[in-house]
Amino acid sequence: MSTALIVLLALAAGVAVVALWVAGAYNRLVALRNRFKNAFAQIDVQLKRRYDLIPNLVETARGYLKHEHSTLEDVIKARNIAFAASQAAAANPADASTVKSLIGAETGLAGAMSRLMVVAEQYPDLKANQNMMQLTEELTSTENKIAFARQAYNDSVMVYNTSRETFPNNFIAGAFNFAEAQLFQIDNAAERAAPKVSFS
Repeated sequence: MSTALIVLLALAAGVAVVALWVAGAYNRLVALRNRFKNAFAQIDVQLKRRYDLIPNLVETARGYLKHEHSTLEDVIKARNIAFAASQAAAANPADASTVKSLIGAETGLAGAMSRLMVVAEQYPDLKANQNMMQLTEELTSTENKIAFARQAYNDSVMVYNTSRETFPNNFIAGAFNFAEAQLFQIDNAAERAAPKVSFS
């Protein structure tokens, strides 16, 4: 066997190994990206459930909170903004800007819901309303499910981001546009608390 043929075979083998490594790294990044997108879909399911509960909660409270019209309007407005942001983020959870917009909208909704609950506490008849108690119980359960789904999403994002940032995967991530994913977290500690919805 000639030296040129041996060099050519060695070069071909090296190229094949590199090509297999690139394909493996690419496929792993795709799998991790799909995993965090799926995890976001679980958050989205729970957010939609919450968005569906809020108008019912507001409608139940409306009869009792006649003088709190602006509080009720603020909740509905914040809910609509969060719903729109949720739809944009669900369309492409890999787009960090849409997830950031959703986080901001969810922060606004949490604030509006907290104000509603503080006001509702001042109305004993509303607190005793069976429909209101059932809705707040469902909302509390949904908030817990959102927290669990958000944790699973953040775990998936962390694994994906770590994989795309580590050497040598960072070359593949850069070459094929694997952008950094956005964690779903609230920075302000006061905003981390779920709205208190207990009417017991």
